Amino acid sequence: MKILFVSLGCDKNLVDSEVMLGLLRDRGHEITNDENQAEVIVVNTCSFIHDAREESIQTILEMAAMKTEGVCRLLIVAGCLAEKYREEILDELPEVDGVIGTTAYDAVCDVIDRSLAGERVQAFESVDRLPLVKTKRVITTGGYSSYLKIGEGCDKHCTYCIIPKLRGNYRSVPMEYVLEDARMLAASGVTELNIVAQETTTWGKDIYGEKRLHELLRALCRIEGIQWIRLLYCYPEEITDELIEVIRTEPKICHYLDMPIQHSSDRILKRMGRRTSRKELEEVIGKLRREIPDIALRTTLISGFPGETEADQEDLKSFIQTIQFDRLGVFTYSPEEGTPAAAMENQIPEDVKAERRDELMALQQRISEEKTGNMVGKVLKVLVEGRIPEEGIYVGRTYRDAPDVDGYVFLDAEEEIISGDFVTAKITGADEYDLTGEVLYEFTE
Repeated sequence: MKILFVSLGCDKNLVDSEVMLGLLRDRGHEITNDENQAEVIVVNTCSFIHDAREESIQTILEMAAMKTEGVCRLLIVAGCLAEKYREEILDELPEVDGVIGTTAYDAVCDVIDRSLAGERVQAFESVDRLPLVKTKRVITTGGYSSYLKIGEGCDKHCTYCIIPKLRGNYRSVPMEYVLEDARMLAASGVTELNIVAQETTTWGKDIYGEKRLHELLRALCRIEGIQWIRLLYCYPEEITDELIEVIRTEPKICHYLDMPIQHSSDRILKRMGRRTSRKELEEVIGKLRREIPDIALRTTLISGFPGETEADQEDLKSFIQTIQFDRLGVFTYSPEEGTPAAAMENQIPEDVKAERRDELMALQQRISEEKTGNMVGKVLKVLVEGRIPEEGIYVGRTYRDAPDVDGYVFLDAEEEIISGDFVTAKITGADEYDLTGEVLYEFTE
């Protein structure tokens, strides 16, 4: 069968999609990007916030049209939306032939086989199940950069978050599976690994009785072919001295840390169910910058959480001004059905949420402009991702830039560069988020 896969939502979801694609390829199916040619369409959905749900539903409806406009015989819905709304999807969308929950994605081949036989299939397991699949993933991120998922679910149970209900409590992927996946990626030409989970910093605690992310990272650094290892989704209260040391001393680990903190006001952090305070946040950030002076720190914040006052907004602004994050994103609070925060009093109007978000982002833009300006004149290693033909320039990322969420470097080069190559570049210019530079020579290790 010719199968089209549409993956929505986060990078953890994307890894699940790539595993499913690998299983389908192993079964002999053909993967296509042409919806008009697809005989089977699988939509791996997101349901984290309202906008993600709307996008998932709209995509399902668009793909359902292909059952009359194209050659599509089956439409399968997988992922978080399927996990949360399995009955509603089947009741209200007769075009959908099967649904697959978040921990049953390894059943995708069976679901397609049974659906082809005329059965309307539901494939669900306990949300605390951990599928351990040994297959060569189909890499969808360019061939040289990939996400490596080391855990599933979350134990934090923040009051605004639906993830534990959709994906269960935290389960670490055992080290042997992580390393085997990483070796397969390296053998396929991947040179950058982006480490992901709902939370990466507690990896190993449920299996080995203690946090062992630092040990996993050292093992990953020994894999031939990998040049960059980047850490995402590190909770600040779980960052250990051992983790800081391995980032500082292992050359392959990017001096970059994604550390979602959500807020700085102690009162709001407590209402969110977060397990830290402003003072503790400042302490861990201070330690990171003392130990690794060139580290790039990224965070995300929630604006307009229930009960947030103007004083809390001012606290957050002063925190941003004090810390000077290298990368920062702000999302307006989205009330999610079934979470404690959705039932809290003093919900903030949408226009106020947006106004506060914009105020924070304007502050960060000024900080970011100063940060990028300080990079002018520096010589940096750059991973080239492509070329803009009409302008004759190349596009790449430094160690300071995670894929899809951070800035880019726009490069002038005298010689042709292949996507996935590392080069050394001198930074010659900057704007609020991006850099410009010129290639000095090709970088090899």
